[in-house]
Amino acid sequence: MDYHFDDPIDRRNTDSIKWDTSEPDVLPMWIADMDFQAPPAIVKALQDRVAHGVFGYTHTPPRFYDAIIGWWQKRHGFALQKDWILPVTGVIPALSATIRALTAEGDKILVQPPVYNHFFIAIGHCGRHVVENNLHYHDGHYRIDFDDLEAKAADPAVTLLMLCNPHNPAGRVWTAKELRRIGEICARHDVVVLSDEIHADLVYGSHRHIPFASLVQGKSPRVVTVSSPSKTFNLAGLQVGYLFSEDTDLRQRIQGILSAQEMVLLNPFAIEALVAAYEHSDDWLEALKRYLAGNLDYLTGFCTSRLPQVHVVPPQATYLVWLDCRTIIPSSADFADKLKHHGRLWLNPGTLYGAAGEGFLRINIACPRSLLEEGLQRLARSFGA
Repeated sequence: MDYHFDDPIDRRNTDSIKWDTSEPDVLPMWIADMDFQAPPAIVKALQDRVAHGVFGYTHTPPRFYDAIIGWWQKRHGFALQKDWILPVTGVIPALSATIRALTAEGDKILVQPPVYNHFFIAIGHCGRHVVENNLHYHDGHYRIDFDDLEAKAADPAVTLLMLCNPHNPAGRVWTAKELRRIGEICARHDVVVLSDEIHADLVYGSHRHIPFASLVQGKSPRVVTVSSPSKTFNLAGLQVGYLFSEDTDLRQRIQGILSAQEMVLLNPFAIEALVAAYEHSDDWLEALKRYLAGNLDYLTGFCTSRLPQVHVVPPQATYLVWLDCRTIIPSSADFADKLKHHGRLWLNPGTLYGAAGEGFLRINIACPRSLLEEGLQRLARSFGA
């Protein structure tokens, strides 16, 4: 089936954060938001719900949990149980609630920069302190510095590790060996792992997403996983997500925070969208991944021929590509600002993801090929190529 990923969709004047928060001639390729319509099954499910015409308070039905359980079993070979799952209005609220529930003000939380910028934001908002276990970047690939991780996890004030699995923005799909070693270190030092697996379904080629919780089931370290169909199926505006944990104590503590913050009721459209995504949209997802792989090939070829000084860090997952521009830009923030205001292209500066991102840019390639081509032409002109 043709899902028309090549067809541009005018998103201006739809209150889009991506498209309506800058001048009309700026091409936005920054925020993790795809420029594709959601799968037909989701659109139909929402249309059917709208046709009912009544949108009162909604409880979370059994089919919501069944869809999540079925998806993780089918896609990732992981058997969840219903009572492990807590619905929440999104991954960012889930991160915040988990931090507040499982750590105390003044505690230290480990992150692995360059990493998703909302990790830093959530930790700061909660009054906790960031401890950085910077990833090693060598020969165009990122690896975990396990010696540094061990040393920092040994600090009694470190109580939580926020893991990005798969990693944003580096695009790494962590292997079972790497994840087990993280687990061993955190178990030794009684550090809880908060695993953000929102990009779990967007993995390419021979790589396979491994749920962190599947490797430590029934043993230490204790783990909480957060996820959502929002990145996979472009549903961020519907505010739907969930977390799961085998550990009853952790769940109850997080549930207390979610209840106190009034984040336990989902809207009816969020429920319908998740069920339709997980039960009826597999073909669309496979077609999307093929299209994204084509976009990545185009980007890589363009940089090879027109921008050889820009190294594309090959992503194993996500539609967010990390560009190594260290040989030609002294400041990611300054260049990104110049690019936006003069080159009319909006990319994210690498330093948004920690100081370890200096000299890098992040580009979102989840768009029709014609938009990607235009964005890369603007990038090349800004580099004088």
